[in-house]
Amino acid sequence: MHYICTFKIKKMKYFKYLFAALTISFVLFSCAKIEPEEPVEPTPVQKDTLSALELKISKMMLVGVAGCGPELTGDMKKMVQDLKVGGIILFEKWGTEVRNVESRSQVTALSANLRNAADYDLIIAIDQEGGKVCRLKTQYGYPATVQAQYIGTLNNPDTTDFYAEVIANMVASSNITMNCAPVVDVNVNPSSPAIGALGRSFSSDPEVVANIAEVFYDKQKAHKVISVYKHFPGHGSAVTDTHNGFTDVTNTWSEQELIPYKRLIAAGKCDAIMSAHVFNKNLDATYPATLSYNTMTKLLRQEMKYSGVIMTDDMSMGAITEKWTTDEAVELAINAGVDMFIFSRADPVTLRKTIATIAKLVEAGKIPQSRIDESYTRITKLAAKMK
Repeated sequence: MHYICTFKIKKMKYFKYLFAALTISFVLFSCAKIEPEEPVEPTPVQKDTLSALELKISKMMLVGVAGCGPELTGDMKKMVQDLKVGGIILFEKWGTEVRNVESRSQVTALSANLRNAADYDLIIAIDQEGGKVCRLKTQYGYPATVQAQYIGTLNNPDTTDFYAEVIANMVASSNITMNCAPVVDVNVNPSSPAIGALGRSFSSDPEVVANIAEVFYDKQKAHKVISVYKHFPGHGSAVTDTHNGFTDVTNTWSEQELIPYKRLIAAGKCDAIMSAHVFNKNLDATYPATLSYNTMTKLLRQEMKYSGVIMTDDMSMGAITEKWTTDEAVELAINAGVDMFIFSRADPVTLRKTIATIAKLVEAGKIPQSRIDESYTRITKLAAKMK
């Protein structure tokens, strides 16, 4: 009992001394001059900026983004203002999903708003062939068009001029600067599911194809619309559809399918060429045309002396995706000689990763820096044709 009382007394003295010390410290601290703290601004969220290399790579992207404006969606703004993609490609629908076309005035305003949002020459593209591949239809306030096969069958200069002018004018008046047309596939197989069966080829005669395509080129050029010939080295003999999967033209393709390209390149009337995802082991025993150095560089660039932009068909088509990942496909395509990729259903997050992946491949030496520089120069020169 005595021990306990003694402990309590000592403990009370300890707290008494501690309290006195704290009191003195507080008084001294209060007398000191304290400078007011500077207000601290909240740290802004850092925007994911692109390197100089990534900005060049981004120009190689021609992307489809959902949005039926005329106002821009958040994804559209990110694509144009943050990622600074080379172009936006407009679609009417994707399956049952309405994409970018609701009316003529809406398309015109959407295209203008996209271009105004960019601080560079942004390409606005569309597939406006006429006939069954027609995004700008009469129901949206546009004039009627006809299938390429109809024009080629008549093979009448006045008819060709008329419809070429109709298409060039409707595209240009909608503030669209690139038409992924005309098709210069030769109608080798009238039942070809992606070409002949849809009336997309002008003729089975490659000379007729070349002559009519030249008229379409001239009309579009007069309206400052970039023409894209497709689908190199020829899709017209195929018995299957590259949208759905592997398409082999080894036993059906012939060199006559190159004649329209040769003629138009030699005439200096070739803005851009779209590759086909067709496989032809006579040209490349391993890869389809889009991923083939033998086809894109050796044949098209070196043998046929083509120096313009090479762009892919949609990279989400089965002929590519059933065998290669996006990262694998873009590496192969760039090394093959491709300048520009179409991704029909793109989002900023996924596309940003693809751009970063390509940059890493360049830094690792798997894609030459020169390939990116060449493509960037070609695309920049092509976009300047819109002015």
